[in-house]
Amino acid sequence: MSTEINEANEAKQSKKGGKAVKIIAVALLSACLLASLGMNIYQACAQRQYADTVGGFIDEQRERWAEEEKQENEYIEDGFKVGGEYEIRSTTHISDAYKSGDDSQLSSEDKETLKMAKAVLDEVIEDGMSDYEKERAVYQWMVRNIGGSSSGVISRPGMRHSAFTPHDVLTSKSAVCVGYATTFRLLLNMMDIDVHIVHNEYHSWDLVQLDGDWYHVDIYSDAHGTMYGNFNMTDAVCRTGHSWDESALPEAKSVKYSPAVQNSVEVDSLYDVPAALKQAMDSEGNSAIYFKFKTPLADEDMGVADFLVEQIRTMLLSGLLGDDSYYYMQAYWYPDEQGNDILGLLMEKESYNEEDPDIIDFDSPEGKKIIEALAEAFELDPADLGLYDDEENGIDLPWEEAAAAEVIGGIDGPIEVVTTANGGSVVIP
Repeated sequence: MSTEINEANEAKQSKKGGKAVKIIAVALLSACLLASLGMNIYQACAQRQYADTVGGFIDEQRERWAEEEKQENEYIEDGFKVGGEYEIRSTTHISDAYKSGDDSQLSSEDKETLKMAKAVLDEVIEDGMSDYEKERAVYQWMVRNIGGSSSGVISRPGMRHSAFTPHDVLTSKSAVCVGYATTFRLLLNMMDIDVHIVHNEYHSWDLVQLDGDWYHVDIYSDAHGTMYGNFNMTDAVCRTGHSWDESALPEAKSVKYSPAVQNSVEVDSLYDVPAALKQAMDSEGNSAIYFKFKTPLADEDMGVADFLVEQIRTMLLSGLLGDDSYYYMQAYWYPDEQGNDILGLLMEKESYNEEDPDIIDFDSPEGKKIIEALAEAFELDPADLGLYDDEENGIDLPWEEAAAAEVIGGIDGPIEVVTTANGGSVVIP
């Protein structure tokens, strides 16, 4: 009987052990399930977070693209008013009439515009010209023949200062920036050259296509500055003085038809520039001269170039070249098609005639009285306003000559201005 009891107890213990094993197994299985569930939840959250991040980026990018497309679609050329006043007006109907030879649908004013525009092309365009040569010929004609919008600093009632359509520009030979841009576009469109008008709120100019590439041209600025200063620019060059909605217009990046590449004079070194400059000025009277170097310039050459340009600028302003003329000069570096530097010297010639009764400057009695009146009213030294007086020598110096004196050697004390045989002047301490 004792044996039966022991066997019963062993069976009970075995059952308890099996039950414990089952409990442990269930616990482990539950833990695994919970871990797996937790991992799934974590992965789901991570995936959702990743999806939200990527989805947000995609949505943001789509919004940006949509906004750029909207800007392109909303960019207005014809119909836009620069300065809120000068409207860019379409001239396609006039250029189409020229190309078709049928002007019967044009208004009387548009017929007159077409007649004047045709006369310009007949004057400057020759058979066999490339599109670049045609563009340059029209550009040169406009810079030389279309003046500013008014003849004085102060506007007077009745002054014609609003020539912003090709008709008024070609009639009056004066223009605001919109007038230059639309007239240039009309003349080039008549020759099947594609043009956009670029603008911001206060200024406008042209974007011209040549051989599939685009170039900026701002005739208004060059007519009031130096020829070729703003001709056939890349976006990079144009940005230095202009701003516009670049997303709405083609990119201008070619230098093939920049004046620096097309018209550069090759020299051995910077020391050969003076002789080449003199030859170019004597032969053609160029106002824009470009120098390309057989051996590309290095960084250490830049200081020499700066010194050279400053000496040329001082010489041109001194009046030593005679002819009662002096030059304002600007210097720029331009890249060629290989990325090497081209030195451009852009000069604007000014003539001075002391006998001209209309000239009011520091030397004229009226000019001196104005300077003295301003100095007295605002308690300033007349020298600060540009009038240099040397009481010991009784000399009144215009600011240009005083500035030249400073350049020539940091002169202190009394100075004398001596007129040379060729009409120039030399400052002597």
